[in-house]
Amino acid sequence: MPAAEGRKAMGSKVTAVNVIAGFLGAGKTSAILGLLSQKPKHETWAIIVNEFGEIGIDGSLLRAQTKNEDVVVIEVTGGCMCCSAVFSMDLALSQILHLVAPDRLLIEPTGLGHPIEILETLSAEAHRNTLSIQQTVAVVDAQVLSSGTNAQHPNFDQHLTIADLIVANKSDLCAPADYDLLQDYVRETLGSRAKIIAATYGNVDIGQLEGNTDWRSIGPQIHQPDREASLPEDQPLPECGFLRAENQGEGFESTGWRIRPEMIFRYAALFAFLRRLNVARMKAIFITEKGVFAYNMVGSVLQELPIDDCMESRIEIIAESIDANWEDRLLGCLIKNNA
Repeated sequence: MPAAEGRKAMGSKVTAVNVIAGFLGAGKTSAILGLLSQKPKHETWAIIVNEFGEIGIDGSLLRAQTKNEDVVVIEVTGGCMCCSAVFSMDLALSQILHLVAPDRLLIEPTGLGHPIEILETLSAEAHRNTLSIQQTVAVVDAQVLSSGTNAQHPNFDQHLTIADLIVANKSDLCAPADYDLLQDYVRETLGSRAKIIAATYGNVDIGQLEGNTDWRSIGPQIHQPDREASLPEDQPLPECGFLRAENQGEGFESTGWRIRPEMIFRYAALFAFLRRLNVARMKAIFITEKGVFAYNMVGSVLQELPIDDCMESRIEIIAESIDANWEDRLLGCLIKNNA
């Protein structure tokens, strides 16, 4: 966008904002990719991706799978952007509104974040003339209540509570009783405020994004930050060729690595390492001798997607506890003359 047009947009355009929330592994990124495929050609969209871990993965995955120049992606790493990464959130909002002035902004909070406080930030006086907060969406695994895993986490209900629309994802994999259980839970927890729909691969019709949100009816729930933010995204890679960063909070720990693109992984060894992980969540992009691949793991289910290219290899693991041997096992997958 030319500078003059950008200044004009800043003075007149109001950006529609949708928060796409959901707990770990629910399918938020898939939902956003589905929405991007429906973006009107004349519109410019922006995405803020918030990650609990210190090593950003989702932003790279979105860029790799989005070939549209009218979509801008910014990552906020290092914890919930309403608290420990609040400065990065303010910076990301400033960059998007003053440099891009998009027609629509999608915000994907970390699955361990606090979306109510994010909505409070978006509603601040400073953004009143530039942002229009529209329908909030919560993506949830349709089987989550039957499996009894993530539903016990205190953040689980907050993601549902802020929602105008609840997307019961992976509905093709659940029994009718699983879906009925989720519907009953939503009615008991939220009353009639939220609408719930069944979905596969996170697919949501773009028309569902339109309309003012009713999130203020639930009242504020302020969360105190656990720690100060750190920014390994901005650090140069050391001579050893890789950088490791860790985070913890909300009952989980994360560890992640950024790895120089010259360090090539053996595909078979890497796949075997990833498949044996027993973690809550794993996301990665790796450069191998067979090409570049993106990986996604929720529980024991590992998905692989070939992509065109990436700037460097990255992996982020979220688990209840970190295995001290993961780094040695990961680096053991490198081709020896590149290690």
